[in-house]
Amino acid sequence: MHREIIVAPSVLSADFYNMPEEINSIKEAGAEWIHLDVMDGQFVPPITFGSKMVADLRPHTGLVLDVHLMTANPENQVESFAGAGADYITFHSEAHIHAHRLVQKIHGLGKLAGVSIVPSTPVSAVEELLPGIDLVLVMTVNPGYGGQELIPECIRKIAALAGLREALAKERGPGWKGFLISVDGGVNEKTAPLVRDAGADVMVAGSAFFTAADKAGLVRTLKGGPSGQQ
Repeated sequence: MHREIIVAPSVLSADFYNMPEEINSIKEAGAEWIHLDVMDGQFVPPITFGSKMVADLRPHTGLVLDVHLMTANPENQVESFAGAGADYITFHSEAHIHAHRLVQKIHGLGKLAGVSIVPSTPVSAVEELLPGIDLVLVMTVNPGYGGQELIPECIRKIAALAGLREALAKERGPGWKGFLISVDGGVNEKTAPLVRDAGADVMVAGSAFFTAADKAGLVRTLKGGPSGQQ
């Protein structure tokens, strides 16, 4: 199942003081999504921002707003982020027991639903959700802080999800739209080929993007094309 690679810079690594310029740099570089890491100081140690960030960005960008809820009790957050203008709302399987119900709630709010797993969580934990989910986010670092190195053992999870997706596509037939596989953590020009080859569709890049001298070149590299930096 071939899909065009999507690049989703994570504003966790952006300069919040210069957010308009940072958001413009995402669009100018050719990336399609803006990844927003929402942290509550409970599920992960840091605290970042709430739905107001999404509400403030929404009128000023047509890019997809990809909200990643790294929060305890994510069911308490989805309505506010849906109302703020999020396109995708992803919650952690480790943070919510009744995952099917939460997926239905997100869909009922007119949004695309994603589920995420941390490095220690197996793919089998979300397998029952795959027929009805829009995105699976594989964390390839332990969530909470930017700038970490990708954990190589997580690559096999991407391949496992790609295999399950292919099997479901054959079972469900052409009417099944499938789910995107997103990867977050240590994605850069060196690790991108491994992630792509394993079957990922969405590359979340934080520090690699915002520290790049040639952001457009990095986006091309993440997508599998020439960087233009030779």
